Amino acid sequence: MSPHNTPIVDTEHDLELTERVIAPDGSRIANPQLDRYIQDVDFRMLRDLHRDMVVVRRIDSEGVALQRQGQLGLWAPCNGQEAAQVGTGRALAARDFVFPSYRETGVMYTRGAAPGDYARMWRGEEGAAYDPAELRIAPLQIIIGAQSLHAVGYGIGIQHDGADEVAVAYFGDGATSQGDVNEAMIFASSYRAPVVFVCQNNHWAISEPVGLQSQYPLAGRAPGFGIPSMRVDGNDVLACLAAMRWALDHARSGKGPAYLEAVTYRMGPHTTADDPKRYREETELAKWRERDPIARLEAYLRAAGELSQEHLDAVQAEADVAAREMRAACIGMVTRPAIEVFDGVYAEPHSGLDRQRGEYAAYLASFEEA
Repeated sequence: MSPHNTPIVDTEHDLELTERVIAPDGSRIANPQLDRYIQDVDFRMLRDLHRDMVVVRRIDSEGVALQRQGQLGLWAPCNGQEAAQVGTGRALAARDFVFPSYRETGVMYTRGAAPGDYARMWRGEEGAAYDPAELRIAPLQIIIGAQSLHAVGYGIGIQHDGADEVAVAYFGDGATSQGDVNEAMIFASSYRAPVVFVCQNNHWAISEPVGLQSQYPLAGRAPGFGIPSMRVDGNDVLACLAAMRWALDHARSGKGPAYLEAVTYRMGPHTTADDPKRYREETELAKWRERDPIARLEAYLRAAGELSQEHLDAVQAEADVAAREMRAACIGMVTRPAIEVFDGVYAEPHSGLDRQRGEYAAYLASFEEA
């Protein structure tokens, strides 16, 4: 689990430095570090992971379509990152608490999100997209890397409560250049907080390639803070499951924080407000399409004789239902009156709030008069 010291200069070579158990061609690879964490995984569980990834990809594509049709203000696609999110998400215990960025649609799915939960925040409706206490997920975080500090604070609270939980922070490669993430790792290490940091290295921080941010693998930074790390193939869902189990076991057993770098790729835009064709080549996309996480698992299952057409049809039907339910929930949302933004701000009413409400009411009325 020691960090690699090879500079990032070549994507092909860089990918070979990751831990994996299923190769891009679908063949099984023995891995002494990871195999012991997935001894219980049978073909039924693998088909479940396959179903999860297919459904998440369909939900993601529906989110893009809803935004393009004006139903959502924005959407942050996760196409290509399904294995990193589903694999790590399925390793979590129900009692663990997740602190996401804005791209963790797959993690939300593994935590039992309802159809409307995926769209509510991006539509600008009331609330934090979902009930954080019910799903055990903090509100989606737009400020890059801020959730890492929230996770560590929660982790220190776990210590004080003596609870059997782990706080998990998800962030992208771009966030590792933010002070918040580095400060979070300092605190987590100093207090031996039960926190797992999951960096989804999707190679692009908007238009900036990861090689420009760091000349060395991002997982190599964590040991400098006294945090053990592992660099895993983020398009290998089984490897992501195993690596996350290792990290959770480390944090839950009182040994302090752990760090995962899941090397994956963002196939779509940073958000629907972005045009990736302006800064990356089609040849790069073509190479990563050959490493598609869903196709990889399908190849492994097919070679083992464990992928039937009945399963594929059932999974696609389930994915289509999930998309229809998400669309119906989104379009059916009723936006509350704008003036109600003042409701619930303070426990007790006061004159300052009344004055602001009056001024805002007058502002809204001006549109009606016009």
